[in-house]
Amino acid sequence: MTAVTEPTDAPDAPDAPGRPPHVSLGRNYHRVYAASVVSNLGDGVAQIGYPWLASAVTRNPLLIAAVAVAQRLPWLVFTLPAGVITDRVDRRKAMVLMDSCRAVVTLAVAVAVLGLGGELPAPDALKTVVGTKYALYSILVVASLLLGFAEVLRDNCAQTIIPSVVDIEHLERANGQMWSAEQVANTLIGPPLGSLMIAAAFFLPFVVDAASFAIAAGLTALVVGQFRAKPLALGEMAAPAAPGAWKVEMREGVRWLLSHPLLRPMAFILGSLNLIGALTFATLVLFAQEVLHTSPIEFALLTMGGALGGVTGGYAAPRIRKRLGSGPCLWLTLVVSAATPVAIGLSSVWPIVFVMFALETLVGVLWNVITVSLRQAIIPDELLGRVNSVYRFFAWGMIPIGTALGGLTVVIAEMIWSRETALRTPFFLAGILGALLTMYAIPRLTTARLDAARDEGRATRAARDARD
Repeated sequence: MTAVTEPTDAPDAPDAPGRPPHVSLGRNYHRVYAASVVSNLGDGVAQIGYPWLASAVTRNPLLIAAVAVAQRLPWLVFTLPAGVITDRVDRRKAMVLMDSCRAVVTLAVAVAVLGLGGELPAPDALKTVVGTKYALYSILVVASLLLGFAEVLRDNCAQTIIPSVVDIEHLERANGQMWSAEQVANTLIGPPLGSLMIAAAFFLPFVVDAASFAIAAGLTALVVGQFRAKPLALGEMAAPAAPGAWKVEMREGVRWLLSHPLLRPMAFILGSLNLIGALTFATLVLFAQEVLHTSPIEFALLTMGGALGGVTGGYAAPRIRKRLGSGPCLWLTLVVSAATPVAIGLSSVWPIVFVMFALETLVGVLWNVITVSLRQAIIPDELLGRVNSVYRFFAWGMIPIGTALGGLTVVIAEMIWSRETALRTPFFLAGILGALLTMYAIPRLTTARLDAARDEGRATRAARDARD
């Protein structure tokens, strides 16, 4: 069934003579927006809680990286099936269900921390309680894995639902506003709150994160309409899936992406970019504690640099794209993403890392606004969930691999050099790999190619809408 949206997107009165009218994005969009912001606020609080809990349990780089691998592994093994599910079910209902599941799992983590860890916030506090240490670590890994599976389906549905609640010409604006607000909640407001909560009681960040998922589920449930994929043709209804149809439908999504001359290399490039980034974040908490000597408050402030860059990038992305062109904007992301890890690896004070995070996140959000809006514009609605999932399989599926390699890099480097040099090594490796990726990507991501694909997608969608 075609998505039903509310007729609330009529232009408002012009803000001033000669200016184009401001167009509302609609109540449905704002409900999805609010749900995303609330859940990201809880995630920002937990963003401090999870790594600090892991570092309280173990100082082993591989074990700490394993927690992040567990959370990201579902992007490698579940993304393609999640795409088929997204195109089969009501996307709004799936989002509600997944947020509800995440609330339950996160609340279970809070209860475990309260029961086993009590109110001990210091990294060394649990070292003397071996049984408690391994029990908490096991719970943390299992919960991270479950949360990752729910996140894959929820996020794929959320990204797929946006073109059903926002007109195609407003996609960049809608995505930019949402990501800016998410950055504020996730990295500007959430982490400082999380660090204060850790100081008060270790379990509090997880309680808040669970509550945020529950509220997000309620807000998404208020979105009006049916949000299944459009039928393939006028009057054609989706037939019940045959037992072997899963593989067939997944292959359709894979074939569509691999046959597209722009999205195929873009997916490979983004996957490589995320793998390189994951190298550095695998043991970031150890780098922050042992090299930068940050406290929980300073670690939270460190992550706020990303928020400032993300807010700027989200709201400014459409204007930057129009001024520079889509291609140069993507080149800028690649160049900055190669340079900032080197600067971080050479740093010994957290304010410098703060600035680097701001730059890196700014260009990262710029990349997202351009490329996600492009995908939403050119992929047919009946394939949007599956093709998005294939794209994100390459993009996000590389993160657990990069995370594991990052932890392994520190372990191997520590056999050769000092602990401090070993913790710096992933940043230097990321800079080298980022430079090689930039040289590969620039000739393949030009403004002409991106604009041509966007125009072709708009023409195809307009022709289909006229036919229907």
